[in-house]
Amino acid sequence: MAARLSVNVNKVATLRNARGGDVPSVIEAVRTIVAAGAPGITIHPRADERHIRAADARAIAAELAPLREQIEFNIEGDPRPDLLVMVEELRPHQCTLVPVRPGEITSQAGWPTDTSRAELGAITTRLHGLGVRVSLFIEADLEAVRWARDVGAQRIELYTEPFARAFAAGRGEAELARFAAAAELAHDLGLGVNAGHDLDLDNLPLFSRLPHLDEVSIGHALISHALFVGLDRAVRDYIAVLVE
Repeated sequence: MAARLSVNVNKVATLRNARGGDVPSVIEAVRTIVAAGAPGITIHPRADERHIRAADARAIAAELAPLREQIEFNIEGDPRPDLLVMVEELRPHQCTLVPVRPGEITSQAGWPTDTSRAELGAITTRLHGLGVRVSLFIEADLEAVRWARDVGAQRIELYTEPFARAFAAGRGEAELARFAAAAELAHDLGLGVNAGHDLDLDNLPLFSRLPHLDEVSIGHALISHALFVGLDRAVRDYIAVLVE
């Protein structure tokens, strides 16, 4: 079965916020993405609201509520109090917990394996109690996979920027093997496998061969492609790669 595509709409909000007002509409983007056949929507609300805002999250949740059986809603971010309250209010299908470094423009690494299992484990237990699947953003590292299992995650999201860099340097096959080892271990431990960061139309055909891949989350590259071909076509192009 092909991996599912979850489209991150943060960049639509970034463009809107650059000018102010409501254009381009994040909700119109969500409608277009869903109509094009994507089975998932992802948002990453940051504390400074530099792209997705709390109001956007609520509006997207309301838009997707009638489609809950068809479209998966994923909220990702660092487990700060206001994000956890948002997840408790909106009850997305999945919450992807991501470490945040001060001043970063975008995510730069997965969770360090020396992160407190007890502290993050209490958060995963809280989210499980809400009926929300928990995914942890990690490196393609066997120790990190075992750490995620111990923390109580149901899925991992593999941080794929190292793969994208290796692919650009002509070392994609070798790097894919490293990711495959992590995916195989995750599967053996009962964890689902997601992936995201710097995947695009050039490297996704190779990466989509990853064993046990459940979902890819793609935002920047897809929205950038949409500037030239339109959002509907961009979504269909990415789905076509996953289906092939």
